[in-house]
Amino acid sequence: MQLVYAFDAYCGWSHGFSGTLGEVVSRHPELPVEMVSGGLFTGSRRLPIREFGYVQGANAQIAQLTGAEFGERYERLIADGSFVMDSEAAARGMAALRGAAPERAAELAAALQHAFYVDGLSLSDPATYRAVAEAAGLDADAVVAAFEAPEASAAAKADFRRTAELGVTGFPTLLAVDGPHVTVLAVGRATADQIDRRLTSLTAAR
Repeated sequence: MQLVYAFDAYCGWSHGFSGTLGEVVSRHPELPVEMVSGGLFTGSRRLPIREFGYVQGANAQIAQLTGAEFGERYERLIADGSFVMDSEAAARGMAALRGAAPERAAELAAALQHAFYVDGLSLSDPATYRAVAEAAGLDADAVVAAFEAPEASAAAKADFRRTAELGVTGFPTLLAVDGPHVTVLAVGRATADQIDRRLTSLTAAR
């Protein structure tokens, strides 16, 4: 059995779930974790952030319910309104980071969301991946090169297909996958204790 976490780096609720995911991963080192990027802001939804009027209200709710931090530089992006969220670029970046340190993918996803939601950095900018990689002690040149390589686009598209094949309709979604059996552990938000109880029930039924 493995955990599959479907998230979008530009999804505020995914940012709010980062702490829970980190706790679940630390409690269950025996369970491999597959990190899969979603395509929340692609195609016709690749628009200036001002077009998504619900964002500020949602962020306030996320902060209240999960304790997630939203930084001043991010708030300035919201106030300006012209920033364009591009989930395909974020997925390419996640693929580059994941390739550099697969066993640290959950940690790196949280760092990527921190870069946007706290530091206000664009997930379309190679410099962001350089900063995240350097902070994580990774080969920053290799991560940036991977982000800019054609293979990253293929990896992003493969992630989008994977989320669809798993039946994911919202982010974040945490799944337990055991062969052909897929069990939803959490959608949107949950505590690590709640997920533990669901995992316990699941393993008891095997």
